[in-house]
Amino acid sequence: MENSSQIVSFVLAAYGNTGELKYLYFSIILLWYLSICVANTLLIVVIHVDRRLHEPMYILLCNLCVNEIKVSTSLYPLLLSQMFSDSHEVTLPWCFLQMCFMYTSTPAEFCSLAAMAYDRYIAICHPLHYNVFMNTERVFVMILLVWIYSFLSFILSFSFIFSLKFCGNIIDNVYCNHQLMIKLSCSVSVHSNISDIFFVILSIFIPFNLILVSYMKILAVCQKTSRENKQKAMTTCTPQIVSVSNLFVGCIFSFIDFRFLVGKGPDEVRVILPMYLLICQPILTPFMYGFNLPKIRQSCKKLLFQRK
Repeated sequence: MENSSQIVSFVLAAYGNTGELKYLYFSIILLWYLSICVANTLLIVVIHVDRRLHEPMYILLCNLCVNEIKVSTSLYPLLLSQMFSDSHEVTLPWCFLQMCFMYTSTPAEFCSLAAMAYDRYIAICHPLHYNVFMNTERVFVMILLVWIYSFLSFILSFSFIFSLKFCGNIIDNVYCNHQLMIKLSCSVSVHSNISDIFFVILSIFIPFNLILVSYMKILAVCQKTSRENKQKAMTTCTPQIVSVSNLFVGCIFSFIDFRFLVGKGPDEVRVILPMYLLICQPILTPFMYGFNLPKIRQSCKKLLFQRK
């Protein structure tokens, strides 16, 4: 057993030796990361430039895009740098920083979607009071609360990791996963055993239930409206329902995989599948929520192709 005082870095053992394929992998990962950044940044710029889009729904969408860029930046630069590393080492402070960025992004994502679901609930169920409940000031307060709640969820769940003493430094993954880091600690407490459950409750189940309540009320109101209004409401809400379902299933699978299935199944599948959300969700968000909306498509065309 290694002396815990000597652990100053971790080895990300899931990379392995890719040989000449590392140039291909590097190119694919870089292209994917740039696509995520460009798509989300373009959507933010379009909403910022076009004053017609300065509405609560689009402001909340901007916040969601910022979160997608944040979580992608916590992963992809490390992946790219490790492609050309022989040791695949990452320092302890960098691991903690990556964890902070990653594990504040999950509650931020769900809470942002909860805020967007609430916005749709007010717009569809209480349209006459929409400007009262969803004015600009309240929207920015909601966004501030989203980020405060996200950091509190992380601190309450994982702050104890910063004081852990580690007796091993081999992480069998491509990023610093808290459950695998806890398994490397010299002592395991009750807190460390339930921290991920506590985090799942705070960051996933609580906001997910708020989202569920909002959409149940929306569906109840839609049953009583005309066919045209029902179609309009479902067109607006369907992308959010699909995204929330995808996010919820992916997060629960990742939780189950790391808590109960570590060491079982093919290594490649075990490493890649928990990264599904980190790969797919950031690129799906701008297209599912943004570019499929007529007003945003028109603003994009005006910004990119029309001259003044």
